[in-house]
Amino acid sequence: MMPAVPPPGPAALPALPPLPPVKLLVVDDVPENLIAMRALIARPGLQVLTAGGGTEALELLLQHEVALALLDVHMPDMDGFALAELMRGTQRTREVPIIFLTASPMDSGRSFRGYEAGAVDFLHKPVDPRVIVSKVEVFVQLHAQRRELRQHNQALEQLVRLNETMAAVLGHDLRTPLSAVLMGAEVVRRLGGDERVLGAAERIRSSGMRMARMISQLLDFSRLRSGAWQPQLADHDLAAVSRSAIAEVMQAAPEARIELHAQGDLAGHFDADRLAQVFSNLLVNALAHGAPGETVHVRLDGRDAGRLVAEVDNAGSLDPELLPRLFLPFKAPEERRDGLGLGLFIVDQFVRAHGGQVRAASGDGRVRFMWEMPRRAVSGASPVALQGLAAGD
Repeated sequence: MMPAVPPPGPAALPALPPLPPVKLLVVDDVPENLIAMRALIARPGLQVLTAGGGTEALELLLQHEVALALLDVHMPDMDGFALAELMRGTQRTREVPIIFLTASPMDSGRSFRGYEAGAVDFLHKPVDPRVIVSKVEVFVQLHAQRRELRQHNQALEQLVRLNETMAAVLGHDLRTPLSAVLMGAEVVRRLGGDERVLGAAERIRSSGMRMARMISQLLDFSRLRSGAWQPQLADHDLAAVSRSAIAEVMQAAPEARIELHAQGDLAGHFDADRLAQVFSNLLVNALAHGAPGETVHVRLDGRDAGRLVAEVDNAGSLDPELLPRLFLPFKAPEERRDGLGLGLFIVDQFVRAHGGQVRAASGDGRVRFMWEMPRRAVSGASPVALQGLAAGD
């Protein structure tokens, strides 16, 4: 009997390759000191680089990423202070921790100069071997942890990009069979027949439309996250765009009550398809979460010569704790989980891509989503980067 094959689970982080040894740099003009320091701190997983002067040290720093630099202060061609200042002035070596080693007597002025040059410590020879080994180990561990974290972040970013690509491909491929399901449900509804059959066809059509919205939102999210989407700007009338969106929503929900109020000149330069989606998402949200049977109001204001203003208003209320997280993805209110939690996030991103902003307010038994944007959106605008995963619908 063949063993059961477990179902595929969510994508996991790929196996990470082993990291190369952590490297330290020791700079001293006395060869015997370099040999002694290498013998003292060398261990498996730790590579000790040595240089007899500042010039040689800079060459090594250009070739290697080091966790710590141990610099002798007194050197003939370039002293440790000068080398530290050069390191601090270069982006590649600016963050390398420096420990100065000197055989000079204790001098507060020199110590201050060392710390001013960017040192994390200033040790006087002869140095207790236990002290130097302990200090080196601290910086080695910190560097190793930073490298591991960076490696994990890179692997996670690759996994996120792969998941987004898979989601986009999956969403695209689902559209064809879903269209066939919706067409079949519509044919059954039009042919008539038993009430139970018609009811089943209507449920199939309703569920299929909801699934189509989810797929559309998933594709939009993938495009927004990858930076592959840009608004297609042209001259349009915002009132006509909103009427089209209202008609589409009313076709899917014939019992809905939606009223349009428009004033002023509503001509502008924007992406009509994406603003129609803004209206559609806000209307679907109002119908899903507003008070049942109440009228949803859409208000458009074009009286300002430089901007267009819109509002979707429905009966209901919003939890004040939800407002700060409302336009972030994947966290729809817990009591209603009808979608992916991307609708309001996409609204916010599309409006931002036009140079505008969206805000929400709740009070006096009403919930209002208001957005405004320049009458003529600027070509090349792009949505903001994701800031995290929180609430949205």
